[in-house]
Amino acid sequence: MVPVLLLIDVQNNMLLPPAPVPDADRVATAISRLLQRARAAGAQVVHVRNNGSGDDPDVPGTPGWELVHEVRPDEHVVDKRTPDSFAGTSLGSLLPKSAPLVVAGMQSDFCVRATALAALERGHEVTLVQDAHATYDDELPAAEESARVDEELAKAGVKLWKSEEVVFA
Repeated sequence: MVPVLLLIDVQNNMLLPPAPVPDADRVATAISRLLQRARAAGAQVVHVRNNGSGDDPDVPGTPGWELVHEVRPDEHVVDKRTPDSFAGTSLGSLLPKSAPLVVAGMQSDFCVRATALAALERGHEVTLVQDAHATYDDELPAAEESARVDEELAKAGVKLWKSEEVVFA
């Protein structure tokens, strides 16, 4: 079965100024290449978009909330309000039950982590694209935090691949 590409929170507020994630250009390039290959292979693509509140940079209707990539008519957008992209959304009903998932996006330690773990619990084979997810500096530098998430998810059963290793066939 062809994997589904799940792009989590690939929104302007994460990848464009004024406050992009560290190394945003590299991450954005990896995500763009994944998306191109998925589309060329006819893979299902689902864009997950965070809906912030209050003074968040991704409040619906603001420039930061907009998706980086234009959504094609055959692609889906799932709006969410929690880190788990399945919680309170239509994501579960959009995905074939046995579909393998290729996951990329923001933020490694929040939405990427929670969604990958939830997908495993639902019985999906999950591949996290190591060079196509990121987060912000916090207690740990962003790169270290993303690597920590990689390690945690690998122990849980998520496959870790580099973007050039992902095949949509």
